[in-house]
Amino acid sequence: MKALTVVPGTSGSAELSEVPEPPVSDGPILVETLSVGICGTDLEILAGEYGWAPPGRERLVLGHESLGRVLEAPDGGPVAAGDLVVGIVRRPDPVPCANCAVLEWDFCRNGRYTERGIKERDGYLSERYRITPDFVVKVDPSLGRLGVLLEPTSVVAKAWEDVDRIGGRAHWAPRSVLVTGAGPIGVLAALIGVERGLDVHVLDRVEAGVKPDLVRALGATYHHGTVAETGLTPDVVIECTGVASVVLDAMTHVGPGGVVCLTGVSSGGHPIEVDEGALNRSMVLENVAVVGSVNANRRHYEQAAATLAAADRDVLARVVTRRVPLEQWASALERHDDDVKVAIDVA
Repeated sequence: MKALTVVPGTSGSAELSEVPEPPVSDGPILVETLSVGICGTDLEILAGEYGWAPPGRERLVLGHESLGRVLEAPDGGPVAAGDLVVGIVRRPDPVPCANCAVLEWDFCRNGRYTERGIKERDGYLSERYRITPDFVVKVDPSLGRLGVLLEPTSVVAKAWEDVDRIGGRAHWAPRSVLVTGAGPIGVLAALIGVERGLDVHVLDRVEAGVKPDLVRALGATYHHGTVAETGLTPDVVIECTGVASVVLDAMTHVGPGGVVCLTGVSSGGHPIEVDEGALNRSMVLENVAVVGSVNANRRHYEQAAATLAAADRDVLARVVTRRVPLEQWASALERHDDDVKVAIDVA
């Protein structure tokens, strides 16, 4: 069968390879891959900056944002032949650490977790894969190929859970949220905010085009420029850019008792000037909390499935801005100004 593979650590090594059928030892559920989303992590792996091949192997099958259709499954299990499903990315470490032992593998303490398509475990960008019942999540069939958005939605479902947990240290009745970045994570974070009935604002650098129109279609308000220029002091900021100046701007302008959740990863190497004393003073005196959030566990995937099932299909369809057939996978890696989410259609 065909799969998109890469040699981690080697730029330009990606190729459409012939690989063996998935072994039964991977799990009793056989899935036909329909679509796989491409994100920044994939681009880092393809650039040779990140990723680990399975032990004893040179090449890694790429892809962690999956959508597939079950071909075979044990009777009486959580999924059956014909179901649309998404595979969970992370697997707990074998020790396990205290968090992995209670299935909170997104908080792994010793770093020995594995991740499909990223770290020591083949991904989903192959024509078929096998999986165990505990790491597969059913998708509402009415979503069709839009189910490929479930994995990134799980990431922001966790971010919102983190916000609620921290905000709940005192009376917590947030009314407004600012999302920085109108990429797929930002748009999906805004979607959850709108579903919660909050006053949602999204900030990005572009002034017109697909992203502003999409944000407005969600029922949110679009801004461009800086956080300060929005004039907002929101109860919640979900930061999705990883741009250091935006991160600091968000920490400075969140409202009293507010929560800033960081989901974007900064690249580093871009020093900026900041008044550390003033920042510390405002955070302490205003009881501001800042939390980093990454990955997701099964609970968040299930929350994401419910979020997408309730969402407007026409709006979701606008999130996936380009679909590329597997044979033309290289074009999915090209950055277009109006890209939000790009997906490779496998089947």
